[in-house]
Amino acid sequence: MKKVMALGLISALACSAFAVDPATLYKKCATCHGAKGEKKALNKSNIIATMSAEQIKTALEGYKAGTLNIHGQGKMMNMQVKNLSAQEIDALSQYIPTLNK
Repeated sequence: MKKVMALGLISALACSAFAVDPATLYKKCATCHGAKGEKKALNKSNIIATMSAEQIKTALEGYKAGTLNIHGQGKMMNMQVKNLSAQEIDALSQYIPTLNK
């Protein structure tokens, strides 16, 4: 029983150690979208700071799946988000709308 409890504690600590930091994730996005999501990436994209968390999540999932191609940016965005986990997408979706506040 002690081994099970110890394993559970170790797992919990490991999960918290690898918690998603959306600010760090967003640094990659900021190159094109601006520090506060205020720019049209390559003068083509929507201004992401004006999007809701749900809209951002839907867009990121679509780009990741390769099914979204807004303003012809599908391939480039797919390359940017294809390795994001569902947890990272969710974290970014919640974080981006807070940048403009």
